[in-house]
Amino acid sequence: MLSDDFKILQTWLANNYHAGLKYMERNTDKRKDINKLVDGAKSVISVILNYYPSERQKDPAAPVISKYALGPDYHDVVKKKLIRLMEYIRTIIPGAEGKVFVDSAPILEHAWARRAGLGWIGKNSLLITKKFGSFIFIGELIVNIELEYDNPSSDMCGNCRKCIISCPTGAITEGRMVDANKCISYLTIENKTDIIPEELRERFINRVFGCDICQDICPWNKKLDPHKTEELKPHSDLISMTKEQWYSINQDQFKVLFKNSPIKRAKFRGLIRNLSFLR
Repeated sequence: MLSDDFKILQTWLANNYHAGLKYMERNTDKRKDINKLVDGAKSVISVILNYYPSERQKDPAAPVISKYALGPDYHDVVKKKLIRLMEYIRTIIPGAEGKVFVDSAPILEHAWARRAGLGWIGKNSLLITKKFGSFIFIGELIVNIELEYDNPSSDMCGNCRKCIISCPTGAITEGRMVDANKCISYLTIENKTDIIPEELRERFINRVFGCDICQDICPWNKKLDPHKTEELKPHSDLISMTKEQWYSINQDQFKVLFKNSPIKRAKFRGLIRNLSFLR
């Protein structure tokens, strides 16, 4: 049970910080109690995968995309690794069964990762780890076996407020919450409307898909080693795109270039909306 974390979720929802993420209002009982999600659940195995890239977009004038979107869609990559882990567990623990999740169910993944001792929840609401900072993907195995459980991580943010201060739209609130109504990541990815608030136009700092500003400023992200996961290697055509190529992209090019990319989540219409907003 995640009673304390569930209370934070309830406050976030009550403040309407979830904006158009209406699915966050559903299945709240499953977010609190994993047994409502998976019958016979006894343990949550949380895993993280470094995605900090060794390469960046080459044209400094090009619209900026979030680092996690430089390579292929991470859902499939992490899911395959978790399936292999589950297969290994079955070889050493007869009768072990479990379900794999990567952003695919009502799970408070940051809270479970914190309880697993992987890191702490930062003031920008992201999981921060000592080794990989916050540039990490999170996945879970919910299994029917009891394990030796780790201790929750301690909060290592201290009095630092750099992420809060650096957010250009003021989306990061006190209480380790993010107001999606103002968040560049939400507005450029999950926002299903044709509207981005006009008053934020000068604050996007050329972000066209996602935003890493609060992560880039975090002291825990200052000396990171790039990931070595070949499956997450940045797409060479994508990081080579010039400003002119971004603004002249058509739907056929979009389908080819972003076929296996997280950017397809915004759809062509959403990308054109974002590009138009940046002009």
